[in-house]
Amino acid sequence: MTKRISLTQYLVEQQREHGHIPAQLRLLIEVVARACKRIAISVNKGALGEVLGTAGSENVQGEVQKKLDIISNEVLIEANVWGGHLAAMASEEMDTIHVVPDRYPQGEFLLLFDPLDGSSNIDVNVSIGTIFSVLRKVNNQRGVSEEDFLQPGKQQAAAGYCVYGPQTTLVLTVGRGVAVFTLDREQGSFVLTAENIQVPEDTKEFAINMSNQRHWDAPVTRYINECLAGKEGPRGKDFNMRWVASMVADVHRILTRGGVFLYPWDKREPDKPGKLRLMYEANPMAYLIEQAGGQATNGHQRIMDMVPTKLHERVSVMLGSKNEVQRVTDYHRESAS
Repeated sequence: MTKRISLTQYLVEQQREHGHIPAQLRLLIEVVARACKRIAISVNKGALGEVLGTAGSENVQGEVQKKLDIISNEVLIEANVWGGHLAAMASEEMDTIHVVPDRYPQGEFLLLFDPLDGSSNIDVNVSIGTIFSVLRKVNNQRGVSEEDFLQPGKQQAAAGYCVYGPQTTLVLTVGRGVAVFTLDREQGSFVLTAENIQVPEDTKEFAINMSNQRHWDAPVTRYINECLAGKEGPRGKDFNMRWVASMVADVHRILTRGGVFLYPWDKREPDKPGKLRLMYEANPMAYLIEQAGGQATNGHQRIMDMVPTKLHERVSVMLGSKNEVQRVTDYHRESAS
């Protein structure tokens, strides 16, 4: 029987044998993983746990919060606040940062998370997930502010997500490729089931919300029209469309078998550069995709080169198979020239 490698063993090897991560980062990732297991339990209970439906409140972006949004946010805060590996946390569901209280030791890392991505799918039992990103606290002083979080994605120390689907799957990078862990419910631990994941450079699948087609900018319309034209069109091949309306699920599919995911700027809210959040969603997913050989841009530049100007900044996202992302990015650049 093939020896099973647990998440803990994998991280210890990354720390001790390869020197890729410090002990504090290892502990932080383990705590996040344990929090994800608790969230998975709540998700799996569904109506039996009385966690479905809305909470009757809105987050800082003006979005209606689901009960599980708030539960997941609280689970992640409670799990991470006391361990000594964090200085502060930031979440899509909180107005500002959550600083580790003085009564606890303060660590050298910053944690950002979308506690439950794909909230619109909760009540219909479709895959949802947790996205997280880890930054180093650059300022050596004890105090921490929002400005400490405003780092480009290329400075991430680690990133990952946990998808709550038929299996509970944790996908992780610490800057040395992408590893996949599956929750063994009988043992209660995440087990390594794939590593060195690679996204194919070419694909025949795209993911986009076609209902917004009339609002797209010309480069996105051009790209999608070429895909829809199939073998008779300029691409000379037929494409399939997939859209789960959960970034975690769509990106997981792309990491598993290739594809391109687009959530572009559109004319409905022209003053906003995009819908997705740069720091909680785009940066961690871009890090994973690049570590798997793919590409991630906002249509004009590499997402992980962007320097955030505010905590809840939004961004246009195009990521996945390298050659497809490059094509749609070239179309944007041609249109801007």
